[in-house]
Parts: sequence; C-alpha cells; structure tokens
Amino acid sequence: MAVAANNVNLSPEKVTAKLALIFLGPPGAGKGTQAKRISNELNLPHLSTGDMLRDAVTRGTELGLLAKPIMARGDLVPDEIVLGMVEERLKRPDCTCGFIFDGFPRTIPQAEKLDEILHRRGFGKPLVIEFMVNPETLLKRVAGRWTCSIGGETYNIYERAPKVPGICDNDGGKLVQRSDDQPEIVKERFAAYQKQTLPLADYYRGHGNLQTVDGGAEVNQVTRALNEILKRAAGSDGHL
Repeated sequence: MAVAANNVNLSPEKVTAKLALIFLGPPGAGKGTQAKRISNELNLPHLSTGDMLRDAVTRGTELGLLAKPIMARGDLVPDEIVLGMVEERLKRPDCTCGFIFDGFPRTIPQAEKLDEILHRRGFGKPLVIEFMVNPETLLKRVAGRWTCSIGGETYNIYERAPKVPGICDNDGGKLVQRSDDQPEIVKERFAAYQKQTLPLADYYRGHGNLQTVDGGAEVNQVTRALNEILKRAAGSDGHL
C-alpha cells in the first residue's frame, strides 16, 4: 500500500497494524479534505460522530433511540451516548486496522474516555495531528465557501471561484452557502473552538502523541507533510 501523493511507501503491516488517527483544527483548517485523502490511500474509514448519530437513529439502535429525541430538540447529545456509539463503531470490521477521526474528540473529557476505548480495542495511543492556520486564512476559507446544490462540488470565492458567479462549473447547479459558514457565525465557531477544543492540543502534547502541520499551505503540500508524519510513525514500531 502506498501514499501516492508523496511517493512514500508505507509498510502495510506497520501502518495498518492499529493506526488511530485524530485530526485537530478549527473550521476551515482542511481536516476534512486531508482525512478523505488519507482514508482513500490507506483504506481506513473516515469517521464522523454526526454520521454515527444519524446512522444509529436510522437503524433504531438502543443508543440511537436515546439520541433521537435529544437531536430533535436541537440539544447536544451527552458524551456517554456519543462515546457509546464511537465504541460500537470501532467494533466493526472496517476499523480493525485503524480509522481517522476528523473533529472528534472536542473536549478533554471526551479525549480521556476515547483513550480508554482505544486501549480496550488494542490501539494504544492515537496519532494526533493538529492543523495550524492563521485566523485570516480560516475566515476566508470558511466564509468564502459555497457548495453546488446538485453535485456537491465546493468552491471558494477567494481561492477557487466558479467561472460564473453563483453557478457550478460542472453541472450548472446553483451554489449555496451553509448557514454556519456566514461570517458572523464563523467567528462564533472560531471562538468556541479556541475556548473548548484548543486545550486538546495541550492534552495530547502532554501525552507525547501530538504532531503539527501547516494547514495554511497548498493542499498537496499538506498531504506530503502528513505522509512524512505517517512514514516516521511507521518507521518506529507502527505506534507513537
């Protein structure tokens, strides 16, 4: 198995031996884009707690039934339910070799409980990668983001504008902006991240398993930096 974007050959028996990856960073840092790339290259599932919640509700699982009325009210689902779903998800066969979390955990209590789950599942310490991006770049990335209403293609009016304003280049679909991508909401999201989630970096740094990348760099450069981190991790014993 190889990570083609950087021509870095990673040993399958080491890299997939139990690779728990966590991507940290504020909205617009590029975590989702890179998680999809690494997921495809290493054949590891890209996990989202939001997807887990929706799936559990749809399937009518015990935890899904508990979460359904909470989600219907628009309230935050308690950690014990979310973490229960996380542990259930990690028991599935596609997570045997590893996975990538993008945007979870969000708090130190969640991180502590996730550490316990990973230990029970035989993963040991996760490899945590923090995406560092300056606030001005983040605001442009998120507030300038528009998505095709038909095909889902994403544009940015500052960095990757469509040929015709408001229209998708691929299928002519109308471009729409998510409500939480509007500038005033973006600033609130950044503030929430700084207050609640940023301390996670200190938590993982203290445990010796935090790496950083320049999330403000060009997409392929970020991918290469991630590949180098994975290569170093695999070059030791497959774990940090």
